[in-house]
Amino acid sequence: MCVSVRKSSPGRFSNATLIRLSDYLSDGYRKGVRPVRDWRKATTVSIDLMVYAILSVQWLDEFLQWNPGDFDDITQVSVPTASIWVPDILINEFVDVGKSPMIPFVYVGYEGLVQNYKPIQVVTACSLNIYNFPFDMQNCSLTFQSWLHTINDINISLIRTAEEVMFDKSVFMNQGEWELLYILSQYNSFSIDDKDHYAEIKFHLVIRRRPLFYTVSLLLPSSFLMAMDIVGFYLPPDSGERVSFKITLLLGYSVFLIIVSDTLPATAIGTPLIGVYFVVCMALLVISLTETVLIVRLVHKQDLQPHVPEWVKRLVLQRATALLCIRNKRKLGPVPPRPLDPASVNESGGNMDRCNHHGSENGRDVEKGAGPGAGPGPVLAVKDSGAVLESVLQEISSIRRFLERRERYREIALEWLQVGYVLDVLLFRVYLAAMLAYSITLGTLWSVWQYA
Repeated sequence: MCVSVRKSSPGRFSNATLIRLSDYLSDGYRKGVRPVRDWRKATTVSIDLMVYAILSVQWLDEFLQWNPGDFDDITQVSVPTASIWVPDILINEFVDVGKSPMIPFVYVGYEGLVQNYKPIQVVTACSLNIYNFPFDMQNCSLTFQSWLHTINDINISLIRTAEEVMFDKSVFMNQGEWELLYILSQYNSFSIDDKDHYAEIKFHLVIRRRPLFYTVSLLLPSSFLMAMDIVGFYLPPDSGERVSFKITLLLGYSVFLIIVSDTLPATAIGTPLIGVYFVVCMALLVISLTETVLIVRLVHKQDLQPHVPEWVKRLVLQRATALLCIRNKRKLGPVPPRPLDPASVNESGGNMDRCNHHGSENGRDVEKGAGPGAGPGPVLAVKDSGAVLESVLQEISSIRRFLERRERYREIALEWLQVGYVLDVLLFRVYLAAMLAYSITLGTLWSVWQYA
């Protein structure tokens, strides 16, 4: 029985330089041991950071060194990450599992320099200061350190200089809401038990929010509503249109705040200044409506209104008009109707009296001329005409008293209307000055923050 045995060819890949180099590097290599020949020597891990880019980590592996002349002048080779020792460098601010792409290889140089170009998507917790929103600047930190190895085993340094890292924006996406200003780096060593010290590098990412979107969608509509509230003061205070107009503005501003409440950042630490701005604007609208209601109530015509007190006349119609530079206060109210002429009233009353006197005399003459034999018909006619004249005179007297009373009420209403107009102008100017001071203060603060 003949059996043919096929021999394997061990030298099939013997001339492959990369295979020989890989066998050379992996011969006796243990990835669980820190790659130094002298255990007292620390392994320096160098870190580089580019926002929205690649996290570069490199270190020196003394067990992955070779002579390029022995391997066809190969100076760099890629090896699987799972086959070599990798430092346990972590980011302290991690709050979620990273979604970085899996890169299974690293580059190894002939001198033992291992370079790990791995993009890392970092989900971190950043303490935001939103008081200056939407003109705020934020400082977010990323801290790199070894979790287990002390500074005697693993030390951390920068690959590039701090100045090069600081202003590197080559791959940062500047088209979004945030703008990268600069990156600060800081080396630090700390100890937990005052025995073992650990090395860390902290990067401070200083970013600034672009406020254009929030200015257009939040600040401008609010400013327009407040401007319309100021325009509403030019409506006559004795008309009911101003009250309904300001109530409509207040309701519209309330709906506006409900809409923009989801846009404002929510935090329990503090309230952004723009939230205070909205609350103050709402308070100003309420004050404006209250002032309008009081003025309308003041100038409203009522028959039971008393005369304006003398101290109010001196304080409002004299001093306030001089303070407000109102030249003629009588032009503030509507022109009253022309009063009744007392002479004509008296003349009319005198004529009516004379008519009554002549009527009485004629009656007496008729009575005298009537003899005993005269019939009762003429006497009764004269008596009926005298009663009619008495009733007419009573009606005219009541009409006269009514007109005098109405004229007196109109004068009282006119006095209160003048006081209301002066107070309305005074309160409007105080309201306008407060709003201008408030707007200038906020505008100055936000301008300083925007260009800081």
